[in-house]
Amino acid sequence: MSHLSDPAAVRELLARHGLRLSKGLGQNFLINPSVCPRMAAASGAADCAGVLEIGPGIGVLTWELAQIAPKVIAIELDRRLTPVLKETLSGCGNVEVIWGDVLELDLSRLIQEKFDGEQICVCANLPYYITSPVIMTLLESQLPLSTITVMVQKEAAQRLCAPPGVRACGAVSVGVHYRSRPKILFQVSRGSFLPPPNVDSAVIRFDLLPTPPVAVSHEPTLFQIARGAFSQRRKTAANAISAALGIPKPQVEEALLAAGSPANARAEQLTLEQFAVLANILSE
Repeated sequence: MSHLSDPAAVRELLARHGLRLSKGLGQNFLINPSVCPRMAAASGAADCAGVLEIGPGIGVLTWELAQIAPKVIAIELDRRLTPVLKETLSGCGNVEVIWGDVLELDLSRLIQEKFDGEQICVCANLPYYITSPVIMTLLESQLPLSTITVMVQKEAAQRLCAPPGVRACGAVSVGVHYRSRPKILFQVSRGSFLPPPNVDSAVIRFDLLPTPPVAVSHEPTLFQIARGAFSQRRKTAANAISAALGIPKPQVEEALLAAGSPANARAEQLTLEQFAVLANILSE
């Protein structure tokens, strides 16, 4: 696969199959030969029942994962890539491509069918426009995952790894720290892609926790409150949660006070422990 780090070879491959890159699908293909081997090694693929890859593109990362993982299931939305992946992954008998939208597929059923429900890892070079929805889906779905290793926009990586209670955090940060131990592994310059995006990227890994660090009686409520609190960052958390979830503002303010937070606190001021208290009180 070393030839796919050559921009001319990638252009020739795409042209031969009559393909043009789709900006709408966030297609920026990796041409830095050092990135995919590092991602694959860091993903824990060698220690799992298999790997779920999201958005294989032309198959560069897929090929690396196939060298160390027992099985790779790659989910790809763009069916135009069928002949490309057939060519680039020829000889990789442990790879299967599933055509579809990862946000619409039943991932629990897919993992049960393809991996017998055993613990797997996720590794992906995520299109920027679906970073948060994909990560939230993986975290909320109670899937048998050990690690999630993804490449995302650098600023998104910083937000995702920021703990609740600091300005950089967001709704996904709450889910990330509830479900996992996140870490930024390394940065990837914009020149590592064809075509180069306007931003740099970073590879991050979430090590899934066997038990969340805080006790929550109804987990869906925690995620709903986090999304609601950050849906209108300029407003107080009470206003935002009340508007998003239809809970009377005085009730939310009372819950905030019980969590040890000022009633007029903003979402980024709330710790994970305080979000857990809010979820436990408001879920009642």
